[in-house]
Amino acid sequence: METVLFQLLNGLTLGTVIFLIAVGLTIILGVLGLLNFAHGALYMLGAYFTFHLTRLWQWPFGWAVVVAPLAVAAVGGLMEYAFFRRLYRASVTLQLLLTYAFLLVLNDVTRIVWGADYRVVEPPPALAGTVRLLHGSYPVYSLAVIALGPVVALALWLFLTRTRVGRIIRAATQDREMTGALGVPVPRLFTGVFIGGAWLAGLGGVLAAPIRTITPAMGDQIIIESFIVTVIGGLGSLPGALAGSVLLGLLQSFGLLLIPGAEMAFGYILMALVLIVRPWGLWGEAPG
Repeated sequence: METVLFQLLNGLTLGTVIFLIAVGLTIILGVLGLLNFAHGALYMLGAYFTFHLTRLWQWPFGWAVVVAPLAVAAVGGLMEYAFFRRLYRASVTLQLLLTYAFLLVLNDVTRIVWGADYRVVEPPPALAGTVRLLHGSYPVYSLAVIALGPVVALALWLFLTRTRVGRIIRAATQDREMTGALGVPVPRLFTGVFIGGAWLAGLGGVLAAPIRTITPAMGDQIIIESFIVTVIGGLGSLPGALAGSVLLGLLQSFGLLLIPGAEMAFGYILMALVLIVRPWGLWGEAPG
């Protein structure tokens, strides 16, 4: 029972981190139509900025939670303005080539700036230590990450459904041409959506820094997991991104317990089943 509980909590922790990256990716893909492989590199930058701020500059972790996602959002905005906005009408092949190139470039930049060695970040003092659960103990920081997931999901849902900007973003997801015809400045909207997605990726990197080893290639795996979530949950679906992330996190956590070394296979199997049975995703809308 204790092992099951801890694996459940591990899966929820992983699912929360994946959700922060996947929800930004699915919104960007749904609104902009951009297949952005560089999104994983933004997550990686969030983790490295956190390491730099907390370990090298000795800033409190709370400041890193504020500053690092904003820095990542600034990098994302620059990338979108200078390069990616030219890809919105381009073929999927060109999108893959350029965004994947940025993933490789940013990987090398991190190696040059911070080196190729593994980096670690300590959790904030207020969330350090463990709490007693059954006959074992579990990190307090991981429980805090789990609790943050529903809060972020609720905040995003309120933003997308209760604000004018959120309704415009949802409208652009359905029909960007009509949205532009109604007078919405679509280029600025696209830039704002991309910056918001980059901010979420940076926040995911900040929260993952104390629980995952920081390496230059850490964005490679997370972007694959995020695309799996997008397929499972459905394009542009916030509930789908949350549910898909939790499912993937739990599959990997219990998969590690059942078949060590093959836990990623469970996510691919679920994605394949979804593509066969419901290609538009479990929470996505069927094409008209």
